[in-house]
Amino acid sequence: MKLLNRESELLRALLNRDEQGYQFAVRKYSAGMLATALRLVDSATAEDVVQDAWVTVVDAIGSFEQRCSLQTWLNTITANRARSRLRRSWRELSLDQQDIESDFRSRFSGEGRWKQMPAVWDTVSPEQLLQCDELQNCLNQHISSLPENLRTVLQLRDISQLEADQICNILDLSASNFRVMLHRARQRVYLMVEHFEETGQC
Repeated sequence: MKLLNRESELLRALLNRDEQGYQFAVRKYSAGMLATALRLVDSATAEDVVQDAWVTVVDAIGSFEQRCSLQTWLNTITANRARSRLRRSWRELSLDQQDIESDFRSRFSGEGRWKQMPAVWDTVSPEQLLQCDELQNCLNQHISSLPENLRTVLQLRDISQLEADQICNILDLSASNFRVMLHRARQRVYLMVEHFEETGQC
């Protein structure tokens, strides 16, 4: 099969269920689809999302109305699949949620701030602590272990620095749900940092 240089030729091949056309499309567009998924989910889940998206493409290619580019359409499908994964994970509450919430209430105010700052911060600032490689590794490990919904909100807001309304649009969240999830994610990180500075252990 000759190299497909024009999108119209590739689209025709996909509509004709041409196997080589699909192989070419997967090679051409999967990297962009993966980048789209990685904005919403972790790397392992993102790979699954891209595979799910291609399954959807096979079933839905006949309904593609060409109102946007093929790449935009593929990225939209990928983002929708990633959001579906997130919504499913949001319904799967961890078994220790009640214990964690109880711990939060005893340590933090409703705004997510410590009721009493850790005593060690009288001599060591949070900025100094974050310069510690061991703490940074622990922080990365802890964020990676957060439930997928909390990790995604935390990464988009505090790491990627997206605005709240952008995140709500990306994740199809209400503003109140966004605030609750960001609050919970930050509190879990606060607890980890407090434990590390008190014990020196992750």
